[in-house]
Amino acid sequence: MLDLNLLKKDIEKVINRLKFRGFNFDQKKFDTLEHKRKSIQIETEKYQSIRNNLAKKIGYLKKNNENYSNLLKESKELIDKVKNLENELNLVLSELNDFLSMIPNLPNENVPFGLDSENNKEIKKWIPKGISSNFVLKNSNFVPKDHVVIGEKLGLNLSIAAKMSGARFSFMHGNIAKLYRAISQFMLDLHTQMHGYTECYTPFIVNQSVLFGAGQLPKFQNEMFIVSKGSNINNIYDKEEKQYLISTAEIPLVNTVKDSILSLKDMPIKLVAYTPCFRSEAGSSGKDTKGIIRQHQFDKVELVQISTPEFSYQCMEDILQHAEKVLQLLEIPYRVVLLCSGDMGFSSAKTYDIEVWIPSQNTWREISSISNCESFQARRMHAKYRNNNGKLEFVHTLNGSALAIGRTLIAILENYQLENGDVLIPDVLKKYMNNQSLL
Repeated sequence: MLDLNLLKKDIEKVINRLKFRGFNFDQKKFDTLEHKRKSIQIETEKYQSIRNNLAKKIGYLKKNNENYSNLLKESKELIDKVKNLENELNLVLSELNDFLSMIPNLPNENVPFGLDSENNKEIKKWIPKGISSNFVLKNSNFVPKDHVVIGEKLGLNLSIAAKMSGARFSFMHGNIAKLYRAISQFMLDLHTQMHGYTECYTPFIVNQSVLFGAGQLPKFQNEMFIVSKGSNINNIYDKEEKQYLISTAEIPLVNTVKDSILSLKDMPIKLVAYTPCFRSEAGSSGKDTKGIIRQHQFDKVELVQISTPEFSYQCMEDILQHAEKVLQLLEIPYRVVLLCSGDMGFSSAKTYDIEVWIPSQNTWREISSISNCESFQARRMHAKYRNNNGKLEFVHTLNGSALAIGRTLIAILENYQLENGDVLIPDVLKKYMNNQSLL
């Protein structure tokens, strides 16, 4: 959430920066709500002051055994007046909070301007040894198969998944399931043993307030799966607070600091979790309908860092390097892209995407996003730290996929395939696969 004081002090700058994201700020509505808030607050403070002075008079008359019945009646009327004004103020503040909660984060000044992915900027490209500049495997001259053709031979069965759950779900058994597990184990070991993250096990079902804190609600309500308890199976809109399946481990991980005051010496806090992720909107309609690129249920290893503002952009570069290291050890071609202002996520001030090479599609596909949300999530979560001067400030929150398991599987199947349909196992995964070298 944006700082309300920033909107009051420099609203033109905020409006212009939001335009870079393609967001039209409703200044008329904001001015109306802010005027109402200020007017009611001034009136409330005025009557509170009158009531306080009256209370002193009543106290004086009571002490001197003088009649104060008329003042007591007036005091009661003032109490009711203040109570009504406070109720009005709370309604306006709630409406103002709802208004602010739908405004995306401001883009960092280093983010390139643009409204869609066409304006994203390639930062670098990494190609492992043994692969030519046009991404053709050494000594290979066959047309690469896609991951579905390769995967079905190894135990990928999309038909069974469709019978169980419908479209955009997957079922795996045998070798491909072992490889899927091995990928996640490798990533967790790398991040905990080499990169210094603390491994976490989190709930997969969370409350609305947690989703609000992470910036998922109310903006992405329609992309979430709502959980219905058994007693309310026919009424998911009951009076109880709704619960949702998480769409990323970022949600529970950043909320570990919700309503907290952190110690400066404990930062940066570095957390990693491997979780399933659930999204009711699995991408653009009609896009990637074949295979496991876009799924309603998928798995991901997520990195989160909680930092001071001073060091948050260094932490962002660190997370990027940690995600890159996964692909470097797997020896899969990738590139890093800096997203333009209009292509970033709602909570992000700056985002890098890592894209892997998919031979069958002859293109790059996203496998990771690394974002610095600055104080945007922290403000929603009331997450602060005490600086060197003893002053409370909001922390900065950062997150990054390292990596999405399904898309890493796709990249391995396609980049390590042989002409006969077999797949070589990357060296770093062999110890998780009983030292197999081939699938």
